[in-house]
Amino acid sequence: MIESFTQIWQRIPKAVLFGVAILLQCALLVLMVADRMQILREGREVTLQTRPVDPRDLLRGDYVVLGYDITQLPAGALAGQPMAGRNPVVFVKLAPDASGLYQAVSVHAEPVTVTAPEVLIRGRVAYSCGSTNRIFCDKLTIRYGLESYFVPEGEGRKLEQARNQQKLRVVAAVLPSGRAAIKRLLLDGEPVYEEPLY
Repeated sequence: MIESFTQIWQRIPKAVLFGVAILLQCALLVLMVADRMQILREGREVTLQTRPVDPRDLLRGDYVVLGYDITQLPAGALAGQPMAGRNPVVFVKLAPDASGLYQAVSVHAEPVTVTAPEVLIRGRVAYSCGSTNRIFCDKLTIRYGLESYFVPEGEGRKLEQARNQQKLRVVAAVLPSGRAAIKRLLLDGEPVYEEPLY
């Protein structure tokens, strides 16, 4: 069986194998772009307040490191519960405050039902205390995949300064599944960068 497969494999011209490899890579790239387009088109917009990140990371190229008010949260009902592995996925229920900024309401290990204007955003626990048993501690550090944003060359420092002065806000698109992507950056309430849909 293996010999016959090897003989068939050896008969396939190398150019055909190379072409198939290129097509597979192109298909993967198209799927990645389509996935991001789906989030940006169909996701519900939520505005998040950024906050200074400490310790300060140096810019690699030109990108801004973003921290949010929803990054460090009390574990609530999860405190003391065992984690389902390293860096478990959690779901954070968000609701808008009087100014329209979305704030964390609660943290859950599984998706929960939300009613408009609430939104459920998915993240991963980046840090939680615990022994070898891996339990949730009182406070969680959660990453949502919204922690960096690439900008045109020379713009990173200006945005970092605005972030540190709490003048920078992020509008994120969030799908019902909880997946999110940055849609635009607001500086003093005005859009400065808009993510294209492609």
